Amino acid sequence: MPAGLSLRMPAGLRRATVLLLPAMIAVAQEPAPVLAQARTPEGRPILLRLQFRKSLSVEGKALPKAFLAKGVDPGGWVAFEGLSPQGKRWALSALFPDDQWRQEEVRHTVRHPEVESVWTMAALFTGHGQNYDRLMAENPDLPEKLREGDIWRIPRNLLSADLGGAGRGPDRSQPEDELDDEARVAAYRALLSFGEDARGKYAAYRMRKGEALYSSVVIRYTDRVDPKGVNELADLIARRSGIADVRGIQPGQLVKIPVAYLADPFQSEGSSGLAEEREVRAEVRRTARVEAGPKLKGVRIILDAGHGGVDPGARANGLWESDFVYDITMRVRRLLEEETEAQVSSTIRYPGLGFKSRESIRTPSRAAEILTSPPFAVDGESPSAVSVHLRWVLANDLFAAFRKTRGDAQKTLFLSFHADSLHPSARGSMIYVPGAALVPSTFALGGAKTGRVAEARRSSRVAFTGREKLQGEARSRQFSEALLTALQKDSIPVHANRPIRNVIHRGGGKWIPAVIRYSTGATKALIEVANLTNEEDAANLRDPGFRERYAVAVVNAIRAYFRK
Repeated sequence: MPAGLSLRMPAGLRRATVLLLPAMIAVAQEPAPVLAQARTPEGRPILLRLQFRKSLSVEGKALPKAFLAKGVDPGGWVAFEGLSPQGKRWALSALFPDDQWRQEEVRHTVRHPEVESVWTMAALFTGHGQNYDRLMAENPDLPEKLREGDIWRIPRNLLSADLGGAGRGPDRSQPEDELDDEARVAAYRALLSFGEDARGKYAAYRMRKGEALYSSVVIRYTDRVDPKGVNELADLIARRSGIADVRGIQPGQLVKIPVAYLADPFQSEGSSGLAEEREVRAEVRRTARVEAGPKLKGVRIILDAGHGGVDPGARANGLWESDFVYDITMRVRRLLEEETEAQVSSTIRYPGLGFKSRESIRTPSRAAEILTSPPFAVDGESPSAVSVHLRWVLANDLFAAFRKTRGDAQKTLFLSFHADSLHPSARGSMIYVPGAALVPSTFALGGAKTGRVAEARRSSRVAFTGREKLQGEARSRQFSEALLTALQKDSIPVHANRPIRNVIHRGGGKWIPAVIRYSTGATKALIEVANLTNEEDAANLRDPGFRERYAVAVVNAIRAYFRK
């Protein structure tokens, strides 16, 4: 600890008193915020607000200047991040008066389990919500679901620098982070060894410093990303490896991953999955880029915003998928129309908004239509699968019309924008491409799922040769690499382990989304912009500035992709 810093609160700060006020009305089924009344060291009354998954904020009008970070406007509610180190210590002392600030640690007493969480605790005390794994490891006897009166130990080495600690960020950085997708996967594979015991074949992995079983083993090596699937498989692998507590895993711990659960790139030599993976990688290397110039002359682009209408998509942290990805899609559309010569269309439109973006998104939009002939309303009158299928039907029809006018089939791009609800340890963008092994040779959409639109009569059947399947995945991987580069250049978070995937494992099955599985575009990708369950991702998506930056990165990626 730097000289002169102490974990003990100054006396003037410790005297803050708390009076709980009546709870506010809950919104969107979330727990009501906790309001606390305290006094500043000068005796001024002031309110503090703790919100579920939205951290702590303080009423700004009575805050002493010394409690504000430089340049922060004291009007309205001031976020915890906008407080000075002194202000942060005062706010935590005021809201949690039972906490013990010792020289070597803070002992935090849970007072508001309905709105507190391990993630929130980590964000407030350590400066990074993603330190929650390390915080749980320090408290192995306490359940992740907080209980009133539980005392959590936050050691000095985890405390943020503002609170007198070491200021360490989450241990997410690994040597593989700087590699492209193929090299990264190869590096991860090199960390495995294969063996067999009385319970069968397995891949052995030695845990590294800062790694967690959820993210560094399950999500990385098995393609599982949904919370239920990740947790169940983590428990199975822990039992298989003789690990009693997944929170207490130390560096060097041997983990045994049953071979049956490994993703294709990590299967053992001689397996069909590994052979298919290598065939696709070879196709990527020999596939030449298509040149279109910075103005994207002659390029046909179809943009799809996931969900909409009665279907808001994933929900978490006070956000819902549909409106936020629609906003990013509209920003991409605007930039392409203003700055390039590409021919751009959308699959879906919100009638009340048109193709406009918004700075503020407060409530879900209830009206949306797929832009077929006639438009198909996403109103719940038809099965949800109809609106999903009509997106690729419409896109394929537009691509067919483009090819009939002598457009270059290799200059066709389909992008579908989404925001997933994954295990909270997953953060940043993830991109799905159509795995060649899962694309059918032929497919025809049944009459009940066509919505009786003109496009379905022309474009509801698809056929792909083996070569077309390989080319589809190869070109889509090339574009995904360009997108990851553009995102990282602008410091937009990208999934830490394997951000490009060609399969989804969920509910005991595996598949690729229909919008890219049946797309006839030369290049197609489903972009998971963010993980709504991850609080840092959710905060980004809520910010219109972030949504604009994301759209700019997508357009930059398209330009880079269509450049030799």
